[in-house]
Amino acid sequence: MRDPLSALSDAFTAFLFGKVETTRLPVRTSTGQAQAVYLPTAAPGLGDSGVIIGREVYSGKGYIYDPFQLYGQQLPAPHWLVLGESGNGKSALEKTYVLRQLRFRDRQVVVLDAQGEDGVGEWNLIAQELGLTPIRLDPTAALNGGIRLNPLDPSITTTGQLALLRTIIEVAMGHGLDERSGFALKVAHAYVNETITDRQPVLTDIVDQLRHPEPESAEAMNVDIDDVRAWGLDVALVLDRLVDGDLRGMFDGPTSFGIDLDAPLIVFDLSHIDRNSIAMPILMAIVGVWLEHTWIRPDRKKRIFLVEEAWHIINSPFVAQLFQRLLKFGRRLGLSFVAVVHHLSDVVDGAAAREAAAILKMASTRTIYAQKADEARATGRVLGLPRWAVEIIPTLTPGIAVWDVNGNVQVVKHLITEAERPLVFTDRAMTESSSAAELLPEDVLAADLEAEQRAARIEHQQRLNESSESTVA
Repeated sequence: MRDPLSALSDAFTAFLFGKVETTRLPVRTSTGQAQAVYLPTAAPGLGDSGVIIGREVYSGKGYIYDPFQLYGQQLPAPHWLVLGESGNGKSALEKTYVLRQLRFRDRQVVVLDAQGEDGVGEWNLIAQELGLTPIRLDPTAALNGGIRLNPLDPSITTTGQLALLRTIIEVAMGHGLDERSGFALKVAHAYVNETITDRQPVLTDIVDQLRHPEPESAEAMNVDIDDVRAWGLDVALVLDRLVDGDLRGMFDGPTSFGIDLDAPLIVFDLSHIDRNSIAMPILMAIVGVWLEHTWIRPDRKKRIFLVEEAWHIINSPFVAQLFQRLLKFGRRLGLSFVAVVHHLSDVVDGAAAREAAAILKMASTRTIYAQKADEARATGRVLGLPRWAVEIIPTLTPGIAVWDVNGNVQVVKHLITEAERPLVFTDRAMTESSSAAELLPEDVLAADLEAEQRAARIEHQQRLNESSESTVA
């Protein structure tokens, strides 16, 4: 029985301050036993405006991403890096992302398609579905009415033309131009632009001028004409490859008519070019600068520039420098650059390590599909991923990736609609895939996703338990 004085004291206190809460004895337990007290939680999403990617694995919530919607709020830059080994869903993600972006009227996409089968690029089917014809750069077809892009196109500024010519030569030679060779190229280019006014200047004109420089060029620098000719000899030999070598026909004439730069999707089919030859980075440089001066315009359109096999860009110092400048247009003119790379080690340990680091720094969004454990650790160090994300990358199944959007790290299952499936799963994608799960009916996919989510939640909770040895009072 309570003490009457205590009861009176409690009654008086309750009258003044309200009801007094019952005091409970403390209970000591471990975090493992107390976990049932807490409801499941998940990281916040990226908002509800933009392109649907799929579902966040741990929570099952829809995952929506759009660099143009997030820019300035959650993203400092709209550029995106996609990493992962073949057969894990990179290609399907890229294609569905582009198809979904094109549903917005103010979107426009350019794709550099470096892969293909059966004589066409990987994006050929999507282009056909949209009623478009890919721009197929093919040395064997160029001489028979194929597509040509002129590095000296008048739509490119004089400064841009000279920068492009230097890049082509430096990529092919593997080193920078010395002052004398640069001078010979500059005077040849200036003379051609000044004297040829009735048509588009072409590379043949530059090569001829390098082989036979004008006396005025030598007199201006007070040097012998034979010296100017010798300085430009190596430059002429390199450019001759584009005029009369294995790349003949693609760049040694006026730009082809009929290239529609206002189309919603523009596909440059590079599948006929040897991906391991010096021709590929040269092509990347020419197409990149040509687009910079002819496609990117201040018309308030949101543009996406997607590059397959992007290590050809990032691994060449001279091409990387050009694309660094191109990436800077992202903030001013609404350009999102998407680079697709199999292994980060292909670029961070290459000849253009400094340029690669600068480009990677501009990519505020990083999507990482399954990689081997050692590659995942190296990727985590370079990109600054949390430890838990690095640990699960080797265990990811096809279609699931770690998404890092400016520090917001989540595990996302990419979902594909039945309408997109025939366009996304090309012959090449099926032969490279290591799992048939992506080809199963939708109901089987849903059941598989639920099982993955349950397993992910259990694994996530186990990591939380193991990370703490404290107790809760």
